[in-house]
Amino acid sequence: MADPLYELLAPYFDSPASPRLVPSVQDQVTAKYLNRLSTLPLASLTSSEPQSLAQSSHTALLSLQSLSARSNSALVASSEHLSSLRTTLPQLATEAESLRNDIPELDEQAVAFSEKYCRNAENEVLDRRKKALLMARNVDRLSDVLDLPTLLSSAISSSTAQGPSNATNYASALDLHSHIKRLHLLYQDSELVNSIYQQTEEAMQEMTSNLISSLRAQNVKLAAGMRTIGWLRRVAPELDGNSSNGEGSLGALFLVCRLAALVSMLSALDPLRDLADQETAIRLRDGNSIKKGTDAWSIGQQTERYLKRYIEIFREQSFAIVSMYKSIFPSGPDTTASDDLGLKFKSLGLRSVSQPTPTPQQQDPLSPLPSALSTFPLHLVGLLTTTLKQYLPNVRDKSSRESLLTQVLYCAGSLGRLGGDFSLLLADLGQDDNDEEGDGHGEWVEVMKKHRVLAGKLESLASGGSVRGMKGLADGRAKSPNEVK
Repeated sequence: MADPLYELLAPYFDSPASPRLVPSVQDQVTAKYLNRLSTLPLASLTSSEPQSLAQSSHTALLSLQSLSARSNSALVASSEHLSSLRTTLPQLATEAESLRNDIPELDEQAVAFSEKYCRNAENEVLDRRKKALLMARNVDRLSDVLDLPTLLSSAISSSTAQGPSNATNYASALDLHSHIKRLHLLYQDSELVNSIYQQTEEAMQEMTSNLISSLRAQNVKLAAGMRTIGWLRRVAPELDGNSSNGEGSLGALFLVCRLAALVSMLSALDPLRDLADQETAIRLRDGNSIKKGTDAWSIGQQTERYLKRYIEIFREQSFAIVSMYKSIFPSGPDTTASDDLGLKFKSLGLRSVSQPTPTPQQQDPLSPLPSALSTFPLHLVGLLTTTLKQYLPNVRDKSSRESLLTQVLYCAGSLGRLGGDFSLLLADLGQDDNDEEGDGHGEWVEVMKKHRVLAGKLESLASGGSVRGMKGLADGRAKSPNEVK
């Protein structure tokens, strides 16, 4: 039905009255409309159908106008692109032909690149790139590792600024040093780790110097000394070598540092010592004429002041050094420092000390050295006796001499409680080189008798509950016999 109807209506197209193209019979819109016309009654073809077509045409016209208003720029651009297709398509075909010709060469280059930079092949450029990528992925870890020497130096500097009593950051510095040592053991071939380890060792050497310097301070308490020695054992384990007394070289180092502190404290008495030297020069110049004069008391007054202060400092510091040493370095099982010290004093014939039977280790001349404390008190006593022999003859007043000798006896008793009683070494101190009567030993015997009487009285006071007397006995303060009475 549609085809005869199409044949009937086709002549009306492309006519002067209606100059339009003839629609194709295969067009779906045309076929659909012809099918619709076949269903309409004849009367509607002249009445309602023209109005319906006019309305549809008007609606389509409005839609086209609205579309052209909205898509004006797109339509213009599409028109321009459509006009340029005549030149673009031939150019695209030419470039596609060129690309097709270049594909074999590109394939050869890709194969060559793949063979050159293969993972299994050794290539310097590829290795550098791999290292760069690895560093980029681990930049945070590298930054933390590079900051380790700075953190270590900061911890050491802050601890040094706080002083030996408040050096709390030394423990953190030691932990950092242990961590860096572990890294060095794990990555010995790494130049970066080796560089960090070298910087760390320099910082630890500085820390070792600071710790040793802290041992030379004047007022080092037992707790601070034990902490410092403990840190030195971790920082410099080579100083804590194997030895029979279990102290290594740290014991000798500790005694040397404390001796330097004692010498520093005694050097503060140089103004008084200069006055005592002047009195010594006067005594040596005038000889025994001072003894017969009327200014025997005034000529030794400055020397007495110097010796009193010297003996007081010596007593306090010597007792503190030896007691602190014994607390920090306990004696070993084979031999003790006090036994060694007693043997040293007995070898001088000064005190009857029970000598233990020498062990095979002690008889062996190649055995490890004894404790440093075995000879240290002898050096201390040598400093004291040298000073007393040099300046004690300047003091001519009997009560002043007895007061000084009594103070020395208290010092010997104080050190004697630690195994270093040197009272018999002082027997020759009372003998004056210019003393014609030779009553120096008699003076010493008299001082010893008075000292024993005073010691007995103090012991009786201590046993009777006198705290004051006990404290005086323990401190060993030097007083003249008249002052004690």
